[in-house]
Amino acid sequence: MATHVLLLRGINVSGRNRLPMADLRALVAALGYGDVTTYLQSGNLVCTGDDRADGVAAAVAAALSDELGLSVPVVGRTAAAWGAVVADNPLARLDDDPKKLHVTFLEGVPDPQRVAALTDESVAFAPERVEVVGAEAFLHCPGGYGETRLSNTFLEKRLGRVATTRNWRTVLALAELAGVSG
Repeated sequence: MATHVLLLRGINVSGRNRLPMADLRALVAALGYGDVTTYLQSGNLVCTGDDRADGVAAAVAAALSDELGLSVPVVGRTAAAWGAVVADNPLARLDDDPKKLHVTFLEGVPDPQRVAALTDESVAFAPERVEVVGAEAFLHCPGGYGETRLSNTFLEKRLGRVATTRNWRTVLALAELAGVSG
């Protein structure tokens, strides 16, 4: 049985897509997944199951739509993949303030040409930095994420993939919940 980290985009943000975490846990457990735990009130979940991470994410997204009428993107990673994100953050050396480091989790690996175009364009964002590694975009936002142009919407348009971003503190907390370290 594998451990999975699921990220729901746009839950309990600005009063839209209200979803109590107890309801989310119950919904995921009813799908047959075990050890369901949520972190904060913003759609961060860890569970166990025999399916692949993308299969778990798709099942949860479908259940949210079918049972609660919520159209919410869900991005999933295995605990092992989550551990690699923690261990291999190429921008962690830039800052030890977790409020300035973020990871945008993509629903799949983007086309290399899109990544190259973003890399070329990102020079204009200095001192902000973005590095795409596989299906993650690592961000360093010295002015804070609320001030960056490297938002989910921006990265989705540039990379052609659904995206959801978490700050480094949340990434580390979910690693602990998933039983992995970097």
